[in-house]
Amino acid sequence: MAAGGASSWSFEERDFQRIDRLLQSFLYDSNARCALLVDRTGQLVTSAGEKPQFDTTAFSSLAAADFSANDQLASMIGEHEFSSLFHQGEKESMYLADVARRVILVVLFDNRTTLGMIRIKVKGVVRELSEIFREMFDRSAAAPQSSRVVEAGFVDEAEDEIDRLFGDL
Repeated sequence: MAAGGASSWSFEERDFQRIDRLLQSFLYDSNARCALLVDRTGQLVTSAGEKPQFDTTAFSSLAAADFSANDQLASMIGEHEFSSLFHQGEKESMYLADVARRVILVVLFDNRTTLGMIRIKVKGVVRELSEIFREMFDRSAAAPQSSRVVEAGFVDEAEDEIDRLFGDL
């Protein structure tokens, strides 16, 4: 087990290709600018589309923290979870969706599309991504313990990065 309770897992080339094709198709169909996959510990898994003009390491940590905080809010009001979040800005917006309870799909979009279009297209992509990730998790669970890749120090590194970014607040 990796820190934070998430089991370890790793990509094979075919997994990456399937995910990349799916994200590229989603971006084309939805007219969103960028899609990022972030694991629940805050590590960027992959991205597609326009290259973000910000620190993706810090962004990934904050997106995972945002999703975790909202899980706690859901619990407080009697919900098991919020499977998606939406943040609207004046020019830029983002939509976050849970994938297989281990990964977060973050979609960055602007006025070239609508929240309705994003929501419609996200449903299908989340379903397909969940299938891909479950296959990866099952494969990792079946692998011998010695062949698993565990990044035990990642959570500490993410916390250090957040402290570095926001330490003066």
